[in-house]
Amino acid sequence: MDAGGIVTDSAAAFDEQLPDGGVLLGLDLGTRTIGLATCDAGWRFATAGKTLPRGKFTADCGKLRELVQQRSIKGLVIGLPRNMDGREGPRAQASRAYARNLAAALALPVLLWDERWSTASAEAAMIGQDMSRAKRAERIDSHAAAIILQGAIDTLTN
Repeated sequence: MDAGGIVTDSAAAFDEQLPDGGVLLGLDLGTRTIGLATCDAGWRFATAGKTLPRGKFTADCGKLRELVQQRSIKGLVIGLPRNMDGREGPRAQASRAYARNLAAALALPVLLWDERWSTASAEAAMIGQDMSRAKRAERIDSHAAAIILQGAIDTLTN
């Protein structure tokens, strides 16, 4: 795997791969959907994007590759679902495997970011906006991806 395809839990190691910054893509990997979010090249604001139906890896990768090319994405931030005690279970291992495969396929650096509380935070924010239950269900994964990405870029810029 080339240097562009590293997978790390370290914001510092990820930052070293992107000395000039660039647009980042945040992913919240659900069992049925993938929530997407992007940030500006200066790493200031994360914005919720689409939610993709999750399918076979090859199909998912094709859709993500298209988005990476369209938006000139320089790196990926993928939510890592840790247990509340910080340990990693089967879902975290599946996310690590997905990240490794995606990093290799897209030749982009990947930062794995602790996603504990991201969905609950997204849900609370959408309730605060008086969003209907149906709209929340439709958009929860992309909003969680934005929270994951914002947490990462806040760390990267401090």
